[in-house]
Amino acid sequence: MRFWDSSAIVPLVVEEARSMACRRLLRADRGMVVWTFTEIEAASATWRLVRDGMLDRAQAALAARSLARLADGWSEVDGVDAVKARAERLLAVHSLRAADALQLAAALVWCEDRPSAGNSWRLTDNSSRQPGPKASTFSFRPDGAEAPAPTFGAARRTATSPTARGGVTIRR
Repeated sequence: MRFWDSSAIVPLVVEEARSMACRRLLRADRGMVVWTFTEIEAASATWRLVRDGMLDRAQAALAARSLARLADGWSEVDGVDAVKARAERLLAVHSLRAADALQLAAALVWCEDRPSAGNSWRLTDNSSRQPGPKASTFSFRPDGAEAPAPTFGAARRTATSPTARGGVTIRR
């Protein structure tokens, strides 16, 4: 299973530069875990593209149907209190936007604060939809320390099925 940030979901439903790489990740592992508000974030990004003239309404409707199909198959981290507490800690030490902190915190809740060595989450400023100075990537070392990493990818943690973890439900 992989934890998918909304910045990796949007390229699955709207064609953009990162679409092929995201589809490749999905083909390699169909198990998707997302933050409970990821679907809303992806819908917001899609409609922003319509307002910016980059998509028309028919393309947005197609993207919405694709997003709904993806959502039917993913699991969601819905422990708002646990995610909120981690997000607040992340904001105190990292230059993140609130939505990015919540996505990263949800990933940390999902993996029980023990990301596997070498895994990374890419948090991209959704207003630009392009990696750049506002993008933050975190790579987690075995000792649990966070360090910037130069790679793109969704974090991966092996899990056999959605479970309840410390009052947080991973629902399918």
